[in-house]
Amino acid sequence: MTVCGEFFPEIYPAFRSSKWSRGEEDPLVTEMRLFCACMRWAFNRLLEGASRDEIKALGQELFGLNSRYADDARLKAQALLDSQRELLELEIVETEKKIGRARQKLGLAMRKLAKAKEKGAAPEVTEKLHLTVKGRNARVASLEKKLLELEAHREKGTIPKVVFGGKKLWKKICRGRATREEWRAARKNRLYSRGDETKGGNPNVKVSFDGQAFRLAVSISHLSEQTGTDKLGRPKMSRAPRVEGRLWLPEKHRDLVRIWLAMKLPYTVELVRTLEGRYLAHLTFDLGGIREPNLAKGCLALDTNPDGVALCNVNASGQPEPWPEGFNIPYPSNLGKYEGEFQVTAYPNGFLYIRIPDLAYASGFRRDYLIGVLAKVVVDTAFFLGKPIVLEDLEFGKDRLDTNKKFNRMASNFPFAKMVGAVCRRAAKEGVPFKAVPARHTSTIGYWKYMKRYAVPIHCAAALSIGRRALGFRERVTKELRQLVARIKQNLTREVNPDTPGEGEGMTRGVGACLRRLEGKLLLHNGLAPWQQEAYYSVWHDLKRLALSLR
Repeated sequence: MTVCGEFFPEIYPAFRSSKWSRGEEDPLVTEMRLFCACMRWAFNRLLEGASRDEIKALGQELFGLNSRYADDARLKAQALLDSQRELLELEIVETEKKIGRARQKLGLAMRKLAKAKEKGAAPEVTEKLHLTVKGRNARVASLEKKLLELEAHREKGTIPKVVFGGKKLWKKICRGRATREEWRAARKNRLYSRGDETKGGNPNVKVSFDGQAFRLAVSISHLSEQTGTDKLGRPKMSRAPRVEGRLWLPEKHRDLVRIWLAMKLPYTVELVRTLEGRYLAHLTFDLGGIREPNLAKGCLALDTNPDGVALCNVNASGQPEPWPEGFNIPYPSNLGKYEGEFQVTAYPNGFLYIRIPDLAYASGFRRDYLIGVLAKVVVDTAFFLGKPIVLEDLEFGKDRLDTNKKFNRMASNFPFAKMVGAVCRRAAKEGVPFKAVPARHTSTIGYWKYMKRYAVPIHCAAALSIGRRALGFRERVTKELRQLVARIKQNLTREVNPDTPGEGEGMTRGVGACLRRLEGKLLLHNGLAPWQQEAYYSVWHDLKRLALSLR
């Protein structure tokens, strides 16, 4: 759990270092600059294969930091290196999928162009198709070039180039949209210190409570001086001075921080300096392992959507359970910007839909606030019911972001990860167990099986499917679905009309038209449930045999 606050420095050391400081910068800014420089240096040494002890010893000498700061810089660099290696494998898989889809689109455009030329289409149509083929061919070429570069990195054991400060900001600098001061500030604006249980919390950045307010003291290690050496020949340093000041924390987290400090448990602190000169403090506490959910009484299933969430109170038999007597929807009292900002629709058979229209288009800070409010409502509901929360393990990978424009707009504006993360953090804080299940075809199953049966929206029906999947129930094809598949076969047979005599070539064209229609549906099989795919493939094979017999 991370608590975000703000640090207000008040007491600074009486002297500055002539060796490490630059200009009129204060000691805390100097310490941040040295730490960030040490992290970039440690990253390059890790790429060269240097050991921990070498980086730790040489880092203290080069940057004037104490051993713990130098080791923390190495840990940050190691975490960045590990994440880049994991992202390299994911990027290769996603690029391969993109190439497959891009080639399919290129083949489709080329077939359309060939047919247009055969039929003698208008020059405007042919020119437009030529441009389409040219653009899709360029798309395939660029993806293949990118894949070759990524595979070369994997073979050599290297990673793509990392830009400390951010690639987006660097591109702005190159285009003249940002100043060099912003670039320098982004590369020297952090100070990280991990906790240590044996040192009573955090030895370099200490948080304390004096009975009235929280205080923060940051060790300025580059101002300490060598006083001698120990028996092993290691340098002895004087005690580093500290920058002290008031620490502001949100009121809702103050009791937790007081308890944590009283128990002398470890906590990690990261200071971030903004362009305006403010110091943001991020305090991270380890709350321990997450309890395994007990689904003996059922669960509270959650379906996440771009404008809200759908809840379903599922019992142990996999059926929706009505809300208990005395249950009141935990409406947040701190929302009141306008009427209809927080819309709740309750259904008597255990379904609930919470809609916040602002989620779809609000700014970043406003959206984060609304997501936090939504997470509190969901966790409070689960706490009242005494049931674990079941969420969907949904991913909008980059490999899917070139399917169509409508999906791109929805996926890029869908804060799914933030919503799920907020619910999980809140549940861990309140002690409510949670579980994530695969979300494949849950909306399709809910649409065909439960939406009409319980007279609820499709999102509530999908929540029921998610809860049943967490409980281990398998979905079967219902009578209504069998009737639907039979109607599809009957309609396709009627369109082909093989019993009508004298059709000849027209019958063959009808079979070909149905085949092309079905092929288009099968290419988009990701949106079909397994039983729908099976039905479409069965009809497709029957029509294929009929087309071959007619030829």
